[in-house]
Amino acid sequence: MKKMISWNVNGLRACVEKGFLDYFNEMDADVFCIQESKLQEGQIDLPTPGYHQYWNYAEKKGYSGTAIFTKEEPISVAYGIGEEEHDKEGRVIAVEFEEYYVVTCYTPNSQNELARLPYRMTWEEAFLSYLKKLEENKPVIFCGDLNVAHKEIDLKNPKANRKNAGFSDEEREKFSSLIGAGFIDTYRYFNPDLEGVYSWWSYRFSARQKNAGWRIDYFCVSESLKDRLERAAIHTEVLGSDHCPVELVIR
Repeated sequence: MKKMISWNVNGLRACVEKGFLDYFNEMDADVFCIQESKLQEGQIDLPTPGYHQYWNYAEKKGYSGTAIFTKEEPISVAYGIGEEEHDKEGRVIAVEFEEYYVVTCYTPNSQNELARLPYRMTWEEAFLSYLKKLEENKPVIFCGDLNVAHKEIDLKNPKANRKNAGFSDEEREKFSSLIGAGFIDTYRYFNPDLEGVYSWWSYRFSARQKNAGWRIDYFCVSESLKDRLERAAIHTEVLGSDHCPVELVIR
């Protein structure tokens, strides 16, 4: 069994002050992925004995950024998706193991009034083609804050958010295309009809206390790994960020 965790920490230094390392050690994951580290190189010394650490930083300070911590040393590590226009924000790391790749991703937010939606659309196409290229070699597990609630079941107030970032028709269609291209949304695989379980809550309007959330953090896997899926979970009880961790266990 391999246990994997993904968590948008919304600023790793702040999250560390709220108990990140206690959770990290308690989970004892084989692979632990984070998004939105908001760090530059040398700004944190994170003690994770027994883990190899891989970091991808945004050029812009205090913005974006991803990391992967893995017990097993990967065969190879790649940063970004190999396209300059998409690789300045530290959004993707891929580690290669014998049987599959694990990819952490922090998808660009479409922003207020969908100001960045056109860029988001080109990103989505580039990221999917990157995943499919990896898949030519071996299956792919990818995770992270994908900044989209796929279906109405995936957020508390779908009607009010229909044209907002993260629930626009365009973003949802891109996620449908991704699933249609041969990937499984593991949480929905195990919980097809479960309502009211989310992974992100706005800091405004006491959204977390009211559970007015969105499920925008995912583990998705190549179809060929379907029979090896053991469990998928969303750890809503874990605080420290406006997102909570999500988990995948695979045989």
